[in-house]
Amino acid sequence: MSQLILPDSRGRLAPYTPGAPLSYDATPRGDRSRIAYAAAHVVADPLADNDPWLSTAVDWERTIEYRRHLWRHGFGVAEAMDTAQRGMGLDWPTSLELIERSLAAARDFPGAVMASGCGTDHVAPEDCHSIDDVIQAYETQMAAIEKLGSRLILMASRALAARARSPDDYVRVYNHILGQAREPVILHWLGDMFDPALQGYWGHDDPDAAMDVCLGIINDNAAKVDGIKISLLSAEKEIAMRRRLPASIKMYTGDDFNYPELIAGDDEGFSHALLGIFDAIAPAASAALNALDAGDNTAYQDIFAPTVPLARHIFKAPTRFYKTGVVFMAYLNGHQDHFTMVAGQESTRSTLHLAELFRLADQAGLLQSPDMAVQRMQQVMAVRGVAQ
Repeated sequence: MSQLILPDSRGRLAPYTPGAPLSYDATPRGDRSRIAYAAAHVVADPLADNDPWLSTAVDWERTIEYRRHLWRHGFGVAEAMDTAQRGMGLDWPTSLELIERSLAAARDFPGAVMASGCGTDHVAPEDCHSIDDVIQAYETQMAAIEKLGSRLILMASRALAARARSPDDYVRVYNHILGQAREPVILHWLGDMFDPALQGYWGHDDPDAAMDVCLGIINDNAAKVDGIKISLLSAEKEIAMRRRLPASIKMYTGDDFNYPELIAGDDEGFSHALLGIFDAIAPAASAALNALDAGDNTAYQDIFAPTVPLARHIFKAPTRFYKTGVVFMAYLNGHQDHFTMVAGQESTRSTLHLAELFRLADQAGLLQSPDMAVQRMQQVMAVRGVAQ
């Protein structure tokens, strides 16, 4: 087995030899008891003649092939979400093209499921001068996405967070937009640890008060809501909200710290999933869901347990930089030939962070070809000043 030199948490260099990858029974078996979406990343085009901080260049072939990888493992694709760097380099015109291309690929892939992020990000928050401007921005994206034939994930809006003066403004916006939706949508409550611009969403800094506002909107529009994804990294708050949802409304966990227990559930219910970490751990997650449906809770826990330290590392604060870890996993596992990201986001995590990610991925058995992963990691370390 190949060996490489990695820095430890104090920056001291030491040799590291990865172990063998784990083999998973990851082929989906019919309809699953849990709906599971993976929020998918995009692959940048490293050879494009563009200014990465200012314009977006996507490798469409590799980006769409990664969606096929997720569909083959039985996941729905949550398209053009924050994992795809929406609001962190992926602009609205490119997002709409991504949705269109993914829908075309889904039509050629029997059983493929997809829903797409609908937001207000084509208008800068400072250019939304009123709540009516926020509504119009949502309507623009909703019309474009529905015209393509995709289901909607109604994303949290930075413009609404900046413009709203009370919970009533959130109620007004969501009642209006949900009233126009062609079919039930998935709501998306993204905590400020994922996006600081969403501080005080639903009109309250206190998450319990915010939850009351959100639940009121859901209850008033239950026929237009399929479910809600919450990303607060708090199992307790998710469970509390899950127990208060109308029976027809699904909870989609967005908790990349506590997903095994939330998906497994308890005597009072369980969460479905819409997770960025599933992009990075698709084979293991698919096998775990197979075990859950087979009634083998021990295997379910055994498969997921080693992935949790990796997930917590990838999503550690500042959590908004988790996309770097997701893309790095795709690079290590051969799904793309480079570690270049839209908007230069590969620079958002330190060399020590990437070294620990490599060790945790190895310890979880998630490096599908350790020799290739070592070679690629050596190249990254060399560029960052760690001689091999």
